[in-house]
Amino acid sequence: MPGSDGSVQGPLATVAIVGRPNVGKSTLFNRFVGKKLALVHDKPGMTRDRRDTVVDFMGLHFRITDTPGLSDADTPELSVELDLGMRQQSLAALKEASVILFVIDGRQGCTPYDYELADLLRRQNKPVFVVINKCEGKGGYQGFADAVSLGLGEPVAISAEHGMGLSDLCDLLIPHVHKTVEPEWKDTKPLKPLQVAIWGRPNVGKSTLVNSFLGEERQLTADFPGVTRDSIHLSWQYKDRTITLVDTAGIRKKSRIDQSVEKLAVMDAERVVRFAEIVVLVIDGSIPREELIEKQDLTLAAQVIEEGRGLIFAINKWDQVKEPKKVLEHLRYQLDRHFAQARGIACVPISALKGRNLEPLMDEVLKLEKMWNQRLSTALLNKWLTSATQTHAPPAISGRRIRLKYMTQVKSRPPTFVVFCTKSDDVPDSYQRYLVNTLRKEFDMPGVPIRLTFRSSANPYAS
Repeated sequence: MPGSDGSVQGPLATVAIVGRPNVGKSTLFNRFVGKKLALVHDKPGMTRDRRDTVVDFMGLHFRITDTPGLSDADTPELSVELDLGMRQQSLAALKEASVILFVIDGRQGCTPYDYELADLLRRQNKPVFVVINKCEGKGGYQGFADAVSLGLGEPVAISAEHGMGLSDLCDLLIPHVHKTVEPEWKDTKPLKPLQVAIWGRPNVGKSTLVNSFLGEERQLTADFPGVTRDSIHLSWQYKDRTITLVDTAGIRKKSRIDQSVEKLAVMDAERVVRFAEIVVLVIDGSIPREELIEKQDLTLAAQVIEEGRGLIFAINKWDQVKEPKKVLEHLRYQLDRHFAQARGIACVPISALKGRNLEPLMDEVLKLEKMWNQRLSTALLNKWLTSATQTHAPPAISGRRIRLKYMTQVKSRPPTFVVFCTKSDDVPDSYQRYLVNTLRKEFDMPGVPIRLTFRSSANPYAS
């Protein structure tokens, strides 16, 4: 109920943005968030999963939910199965919402299906505000009279693209949402959620895996590839650890990507990896053993390692594998062969559809996070360096042996080390690999990308 300042008191309000496809719901969502979080395209049906986040906008504090467009039978771009799944996503958002923003296209005006949606929203028994979008310029106001006839109260005209009319919209929300409160100062920073990206080629079971983790049909799934487009962040609790699961679009070979919609989805998925901490690369275990690791899988894995993120392989559809032991051995051999810089990458067989072996997968994620954040003391590192150089001395260049003086760890996430030595530019790649592999084995960091650089001390007499 409203407090003395006019804002609502109690649990955080959820504001759902609903409407037909391509009326500007995702653009309005991005305007509330303050950045381009949701993908936007002129093609209808771009948004397929509901996405929500907590925002502070114009002094108001609430949760905003973007939903797939509610389409009618006259939308030929979408299959029946996909349309049904998107509709279920939108209806679930309506059920969770406390306030509904019904967006219509001001240039097009109200269609017969808008009147059907108005009846659907009226039956929700929740506050509904009609938002006329695309009202920049005179042409956008032709739908105003139509919006009044919907019988849902006085509409508000906005332009989500240009930020017009949003103050009027916020005035309508004030009685239903919290006001922004400055956070209290705390000496200790709270533990941030662990960012785990679910990555892979199309149709390998990424969204199904996310649904199995959450225990609900949160993400839209189907038997054909290309269903997921937006990268959806979902908060989840596992063994007292808050984890943000990020479901991403499947990534094909770049030569096969020809549509702008797919290019946007792939760019969004690649951006997720740059901000993730651990990446679970899902592969299809049901295909023949010789084809289990495709070139695209190796390309995706190389991208993760290049970014310095922790990598785990999840072999999905394990219940369909006929020779599990041979398949696992083949996979581990291929990974160690191709990724010497991250030797020992964990491979966990799972069945996302049946929910099998998910706990060992998450245990590997937490284990890898701990190693990825590991910091080693300089004294311990130099003791190891002395032992490693005694076992295998650095090579001689032009008759003069390279001398490794000392090393230190300069950062974690991933573990990064600097070795101070003579002739730093001449250290052979083979000797660098020897040091990295010995370091990984000595300090038990399998599968963690290790960055090792060499630096020469400045010569005081050079000038």
